[in-house]
Amino acid sequence: MPDQLPEYHEFRIPVPQEFENVFTHFYFAENTSAGAIVKTLLPTYQTLLLFCFGEQASMSTREKTIISVDKCIVFGPVRQAFDYMLPAGSSILVANFKDDAFFRFFGKLSFVHTTAKHPDQLLDENCFTNLWYELSHLQSATEQVNHILEFCIPYLQDQDTISKLLSGIENDHLNPIKIVSEQTNQTERNIQRKQKEQFGYSIKEINRYNRFLKAIKIIEKETAKQEKVQWFHIIDECGYYDQSQLIHDFKHFLNISPAQYLKFQQDICNPKS
Repeated sequence: MPDQLPEYHEFRIPVPQEFENVFTHFYFAENTSAGAIVKTLLPTYQTLLLFCFGEQASMSTREKTIISVDKCIVFGPVRQAFDYMLPAGSSILVANFKDDAFFRFFGKLSFVHTTAKHPDQLLDENCFTNLWYELSHLQSATEQVNHILEFCIPYLQDQDTISKLLSGIENDHLNPIKIVSEQTNQTERNIQRKQKEQFGYSIKEINRYNRFLKAIKIIEKETAKQEKVQWFHIIDECGYYDQSQLIHDFKHFLNISPAQYLKFQQDICNPKS
């Protein structure tokens, strides 16, 4: 793999064990070059809280909608890839919420299907603006993460029984809605509503994403070994009906074809000298 741009620094920051059911990780990136750098965020189905320091960063959707980030913003669940731009001298710190943790923090998820918002608008107070000012005076991303973790403790609600059961089912071959419905003696319709309300997506949506993610992992594995990608093996292994359904998922999640993605993988893993 080629080296990262020397002027662009990025890394993941793990969270302490007591916060593992709240955040999957934090992500830090900074641009120390003389010009703007554009990067692509792949779909994650997570809701994100992003802090921006220095010049305003911006995000661009596939519909070419531009969203500027002044101090902080919340958006997601991230269903499709989009580009973000870091101007010279700017940095971002991103908190990746896990499962229903965003709902437990803010008590609402309805906004995330329409637009990104400033988190102060969700709590009706300026605590996140104040938090941004506090973070801007800290010397390292690790210090900032620790400060955010301390800040969030009073706001977090306990995970309720249904959400805990839904989060605990990791077998893709099982129907979580049916299982939790039987375990809690509630209708499947009620469990589906709760899933959508507190996680921000349906079981059908996340199953589709996980199937696509499995296909991507197989492609990356075969590309790394410099082997020819066996598309029909991937279709069969991941449970696609046919090649057109796989192509449709590539267009849906990444807005490119499988062939375009494969060429991209080959270019970055086998750069020309």
